[in-house]
Amino acid sequence: MSAVLAVGPLASVTVPPLEIPALVLPALVDTLIMVGIVMAIVVLVGVPLGALVHNLAPGGLIEHRALHTALSWTISVGRSLPFLILMASIVPFTRFITGTNIGIAAAVVPMSIAGIAFFTRIVENSLRSVPVELVRVARASGASPLQIVTSVQLGEAVPSIIGGLTINTIAMIEYSAIAGTIGAGGIGYVAVTYGYQRFDHGVMLATIVILVALVAVVQLTGDRLVRATTPRARRDRANTPRSIPA
Repeated sequence: MSAVLAVGPLASVTVPPLEIPALVLPALVDTLIMVGIVMAIVVLVGVPLGALVHNLAPGGLIEHRALHTALSWTISVGRSLPFLILMASIVPFTRFITGTNIGIAAAVVPMSIAGIAFFTRIVENSLRSVPVELVRVARASGASPLQIVTSVQLGEAVPSIIGGLTINTIAMIEYSAIAGTIGAGGIGYVAVTYGYQRFDHGVMLATIVILVALVAVVQLTGDRLVRATTPRARRDRANTPRSIPA
């Protein structure tokens, strides 16, 4: 999709209502692809990184103050920069990685950096809520640090992590709209190019409705997964007697 914004005579051209779906639906697909790729990267990197930062802290399984401080500061820098500034400041790096600074591939790089920093903090805070007694029992039983992380810490923190993942996904949908303003494609590009630049209120309203609906679906799905993975729900499922086939 071209990154050239409409100006001049085109600014007064509006999209006929019947043609709006053909315009916004492909953009929605681009947004879903963009966010899906980013969230896959975020989970793959953010979960182990968050567990590492948590366990490098004082009292962690592999306490190391210097490394914890360095990682924590690096993550804080990534979290503190507004996304638009982050996206603009790493354009050379993005171009080096993807060979371009427009399109979905170019948007994935800054979105992944911002998402990883955000989700790492979520995982770290989620692991802090795990009772220390459980970790002590696992240590006393001879479990290795890796077993404690995967079975005890992450296992107990699943509902909290899923809740944070929901928030992070919604943030990435918002970031994808921002990335669209510089030619990354998706709903944001359509909203700016057709809705804002051409003053097309029909297109603008359609993009708003789609974004609101998309966020609502993500939030509802996340809430259901959190309820399904809470310890009480897991115990209830385990204690529910299964019917015996006749």
